[in-house]
Amino acid sequence: MKKIIFIPAKNFLRSGGKLKVAAYCRVSTERETQKSSIDTQIKYYTELIQTNPEWDFAGVFYDYESGLRKEKRNGLDSMLKKAYRGEIDYIITKSISRLSRNVLDTLNIIRSLKARGINIYFEKENLNSLETEKEIDIAFNGVLAQEESRNLSENVQWGYKRKFERGDDFVGKMPMGYKHINDEWIIISEEAEIIRKIYQLYLEGSTLQQIKEYLEEHKIKTATGQETWATAVIQKILKNEKYKGDSLLQKTYTEDFITGKKGKNDGQRERYYITNSHPAIITAETFDKVQEEMAKRARLICKEDGTVESSTSKYNGKYLLGNLLVCGDCGASYRRRTERGKVVWRCATRIEKGKESCSDSPTIDEKWIQDVLGEKICENDVYVEEFVRNKVNRIFVFSKNLEIHCKDESMFSVNLL
Repeated sequence: MKKIIFIPAKNFLRSGGKLKVAAYCRVSTERETQKSSIDTQIKYYTELIQTNPEWDFAGVFYDYESGLRKEKRNGLDSMLKKAYRGEIDYIITKSISRLSRNVLDTLNIIRSLKARGINIYFEKENLNSLETEKEIDIAFNGVLAQEESRNLSENVQWGYKRKFERGDDFVGKMPMGYKHINDEWIIISEEAEIIRKIYQLYLEGSTLQQIKEYLEEHKIKTATGQETWATAVIQKILKNEKYKGDSLLQKTYTEDFITGKKGKNDGQRERYYITNSHPAIITAETFDKVQEEMAKRARLICKEDGTVESSTSKYNGKYLLGNLLVCGDCGASYRRRTERGKVVWRCATRIEKGKESCSDSPTIDEKWIQDVLGEKICENDVYVEEFVRNKVNRIFVFSKNLEIHCKDESMFSVNLL
């Protein structure tokens, strides 16, 4: 006859029989009211844990971030790493929405901790994650939190849309040359002179790299006080309509409210253009001339003999890179060569006329440039020639870096090896 003996589950306690308990709290912004809320929560959880004789205090972790995107939440990451190292047995948080408003993230975190025997207690819902039958309740509450976040995101976007329709600019980070005081755009004269100089140099024929070198040689600092300039920053200055006193609103839009991924608004959403919205630093004529010059340079076509001509048609060479690579020093195209068993690209002027004719043009390893394009341009970080052909307009090669100019008007700067 069978005999059944009941063996109760063990309460696996560590640290001399005490649970190592931590707490997690989060608010969505760093405003003073929210900081006060965090301070209150930290005090509450610290006292709650330290006054329990059966608990050891393992810390209170917090974030000032959206509950949708775990990858930007350093406090949560630190707590999880500590838990995975066996330094936390039990976690307390106010509600499921505090942990994450993303249902998938919530369940992944819970299951990962559950596999290690670590419980999360949600105070508002009165749920313990180690209770198997409670996972459905947690998922359901997570869906509600995610939907609440979606509605909030839509309400925020609606508010922005109403502002844009009234012609009210959304003032975030001010561009170099301006400050915002009492709803007024004020020109910073010293910085405005730098902006005018950048426009002047470009119209005089300087490349972005040459402007960068000029600014650094003359000890001119960026808006943030840095001594090193990025060519991408200079390009943005040259393309920013705010310097002629106008404002284009809703340049970007949120593609996915969960990931927070933003995309360039090329017509997917409404846009609003306001003329004379604030004082101009440069004239409209100067700004328009710069845009024309940019378009002209983007149409440069490099011929096989190393000369450069302007055309609206695409040059069909034997190798795609032969049409894309342009020497930033002399303007000639790059040619494909095999040297010591390695395929490289070199400036046509330097090949035909010697180093003295183009002394600053570097040799580019073909495998390296393909890897760079794969990482910066292609999907899955793998170089695909047709993908590059459709995305890249021109690659300017300078002595220390590359400038990859794309057809969507974006630009990447990559340091040479």
